[in-house]
Amino acid sequence: MKNILLLFINVLLLILFTCCNSTDEKNSDYAVIKNIGYNILKTYPHDTSFFTEGLEMHDSILYESSGLENQSYIVKINLPGNKIIQKIKIQDPNIFGEGITIFHDTLYQLTYKNKMVFVYNANKLSNFKNLTFPKNEGWGMTHDTTHIIAGDGTNQLYFIEPATFRIISTLQVSDNYGPSANLNELEYDNGFIYANVWQENTILKIDATTGNVVGKIDLTGILDKAGVNYNKEKIDVLNGIALLPGSGHLLITGKRWPVYIEIYLQE
Repeated sequence: MKNILLLFINVLLLILFTCCNSTDEKNSDYAVIKNIGYNILKTYPHDTSFFTEGLEMHDSILYESSGLENQSYIVKINLPGNKIIQKIKIQDPNIFGEGITIFHDTLYQLTYKNKMVFVYNANKLSNFKNLTFPKNEGWGMTHDTTHIIAGDGTNQLYFIEPATFRIISTLQVSDNYGPSANLNELEYDNGFIYANVWQENTILKIDATTGNVVGKIDLTGILDKAGVNYNKEKIDVLNGIALLPGSGHLLITGKRWPVYIEIYLQE
């Protein structure tokens, strides 16, 4: 009986040791999350009526998607002069426009709960077809060299075939503590995805291959740091990331913010 008891204890210890090692191995899969600092370089005026859902720089022109039902539109802006070049509104009053991205001179725009994707000629902003996003909600969008990358407000990002909007693969985004949900506006750069976290002053840097969060940018108080006068009751959440090609700088803003802010990441 004593030998059986000792055998049972040894087996139990072996199981516990194996579980602990498995947990350690699992945690080791995640990269150390770096707190990424930034420098504020410049500010540009931003129309405070824009309820920013998507932001992208293309051929030296800034494209912005503004949301809300019966108020959704896309604008093309000459950033240095803050001049609106073109503005197109979604005519259906029940549609809430969301994230945008431009892939090979074609602009794609998600919708919040309509499962629709509007497809435009980016240069003319002419809508020439619509596609279907097979998720309940559309949030942020960006692209790499091959795929469109879109989110639905969860911790999942979808790699999509541009011509059909068929989902090719799904990336689960997590950090050391578990799934990283509420991923909003997106920007892709050199193997990494930058994502606003809805209702937070945080941008995550995500490895586009593994889904691991490798860095966090805390933008708490950035309007104050930039010396911007604003009404705290009228602005909404941080949302909007655009890569400024050739510089490595990011342009960030928020819903109804009075400025775009150009920042340089301290990496």
